[in-house]
Amino acid sequence: MEIATAKKTSATQIATARVGYFRWVVCALLFFAATINYIDRQVLGLLKDPLQKQFAFSERDYAAIVFSFQLAYAIGLLLAGRVMDKLGTRKGFALALIIWSVAAIAHAAANLFPGLQVPTVLINPPSVVLLTGAAAGFALARFALGLGEAGNFPAAIKTVAEWFPKKERALATGIFNSGTNVGAIITPLVVPWIALHWGWQWAFIATGAIGFVWLLFWLPLYRSPEQHARLSAAELNYIRSDPPEPSTPIPWKKLFPHRQT
Repeated sequence: MEIATAKKTSATQIATARVGYFRWVVCALLFFAATINYIDRQVLGLLKDPLQKQFAFSERDYAAIVFSFQLAYAIGLLLAGRVMDKLGTRKGFALALIIWSVAAIAHAAANLFPGLQVPTVLINPPSVVLLTGAAAGFALARFALGLGEAGNFPAAIKTVAEWFPKKERALATGIFNSGTNVGAIITPLVVPWIALHWGWQWAFIATGAIGFVWLLFWLPLYRSPEQHARLSAAELNYIRSDPPEPSTPIPWKKLFPHRQT
């Protein structure tokens, strides 16, 4: 039994080696995108105390700023899938990352418009809050960040579906999703140091700029499998080894009765 199992494992390894591994390069790009996504969204929380002292935010103001991100993220998730389907994952993912990277950097300029006023809302208790000055600037930046970051997971899931057969999709999803935990670990180690040595503005600028470094790899390396020059015919056949799946549009009215919706 052990000999048979060993032979089967060896045969599987040889077959996989012949197929190729470029799809895992794509998975690595998704991993780093998720890492950057969670780095950028955490910076404000780590700098809350010094920013509150400098700009005299109340807890209510800060809650409204945070909710601006959550509201935009919810709106973005409703739109992101349609955008990815229309533009394709290469352009759609790049667009989402550009939006959230620019928004992340824009936090550094939140205090440059003292006359700015932005209405936002709170859920508990339900109320409208009028933010002014730096608080308004941070709220706008958080809203734009939420819209952009909402594109990450729809784009990543679509990319996995395009680049992996069904039997590897759970593994690929687990790998790229682990980037969120890596981002959550890295950010508290790096951001306070940057803010201490260079100032809070550079904490937003430096972390936001990482997304543009990612784009330097994504745009040259990513194409759909059928259009990719570096993908072997054997690996393409392996990726497309599943039988075709029927696709049926589902109207919103059929989704609303479900508790998950």
